[in-house]
Amino acid sequence: MLLERIYDEDLAQASYFIGCQAKGEAIVVDPRRDIDVYLRLAAANDMKIVAVTETHIHADYLSGTRELAAATDASIYLSGEGGDDWQYAFDGVRLFDQDTISLGNITLRAVHTPGHTPEHLSFLVTDGAFSDQPGFMLSGDFIFAGDLGRPDLLDEAAGGIDTRFAGAHDIFVSLKEKFLTLPDYVQVHPAHGSGSACGKALGSIPSSTVGYERLFAWWAPYLAADDEAGFVAELLDGQPDAHAYFGRMKRQNRQGPAIIGARAELPQFLAAQVAERLAADEITFVDTRHHSLVHEGTVQGAVNIPTGTKVASYGAWAIDPETDHRPVVLLADDQEMANGLWDHLVRVGIDNVSGFTTSLEGLPLFVPHTISPAELEDFDTKLILDVRNKTEHVAGHIPGSEQLSAGRVLWNTEQLPHAGTIVSYCQSGVRNSVAASTLRRAGFDVVELDGSYLAWSNWRELQNA
Repeated sequence: MLLERIYDEDLAQASYFIGCQAKGEAIVVDPRRDIDVYLRLAAANDMKIVAVTETHIHADYLSGTRELAAATDASIYLSGEGGDDWQYAFDGVRLFDQDTISLGNITLRAVHTPGHTPEHLSFLVTDGAFSDQPGFMLSGDFIFAGDLGRPDLLDEAAGGIDTRFAGAHDIFVSLKEKFLTLPDYVQVHPAHGSGSACGKALGSIPSSTVGYERLFAWWAPYLAADDEAGFVAELLDGQPDAHAYFGRMKRQNRQGPAIIGARAELPQFLAAQVAERLAADEITFVDTRHHSLVHEGTVQGAVNIPTGTKVASYGAWAIDPETDHRPVVLLADDQEMANGLWDHLVRVGIDNVSGFTTSLEGLPLFVPHTISPAELEDFDTKLILDVRNKTEHVAGHIPGSEQLSAGRVLWNTEQLPHAGTIVSYCQSGVRNSVAASTLRRAGFDVVELDGSYLAWSNWRELQNA
């Protein structure tokens, strides 16, 4: 059996390629939309992808199940659990608790593990060439290394009301009846790692075992004592802010993400072409540089989505493709970089990327307004806006500031003053630049605190020394 983990550092998301060498067949679990990585794996191992499935209706990225099935003619398998409100709206074989998918010597057995979502499935994987017992669990967003999937996302991202309590109860039962009944040797392979907003304390190691989690996970003592009330309270406490785009992901993943097919390489635009379209407000320009360079000068109306490990996340904070239909133009060093950025953006449904340009020369520029911590003392501001998570704000913040996380500002502009200046900050300045550029594009007067909270904290210490 071949089991390959394909990990996206951007969204801290893991998909799995499982293949039977004897029969040359493979299945992919929880694929992303840029599918070349799976096609390359299949070709390198002389396998055909015959099936594709997912553990649940995802909220943090757009599923590649339909994309991969369309490219390979693979069969789609989807959860049929969870009741009428949690049924997929596109075709696929429905799986229920204990149903199986077989390819060659390999069997995947679906286990209904609700709590993170009502329809959630985990998959027990048996390598029949080695054993008649399962040795692996693909746990999706049910079990992470050292943590559990959060049960409050239906409230935060899908319009639910107090579903978190039923979800937490379901996770408790799923642990007790579906997970802790497994042998200790079963390897656990989750769908997310450290940095994901699908839990509050995910470990950075790629896998665990049932035995290790049984002994050392934070929840283990609550299960050992059968203390459901204590478990629920601890699970729900301190969950991170849910990004606003999660609601769009839920809807699109349930309905069935659009199939984009093979994508041609992005064209390169001349400065004059970009300037003309900027003047007509026909495009969304994305400045992909570090915020320190953006602060020296950027395109008027640009959003800052810096290159690095969070392009998809920041892109989904700054661009809502459901309301902004203008094509995206990227600032990129070359075609390879532009195409790579596009790969990340399609993972969150930002498909409408029309091209790239390699320079700001010849484009209308402006210098974003920044102020130092010392200047903030006497600055005339309508609002000091903390765009970090709630937990960060509670741990320490600039006096008088109000919290609205960077992943939610674009969808909650009614909470902000439309007249007067907003001074915004995050921890070090990266998230703040994304949020501030997004708000400027939406018409707000935003000044960025240079160095953000870290700089302010250091300045405050010096003042108090």
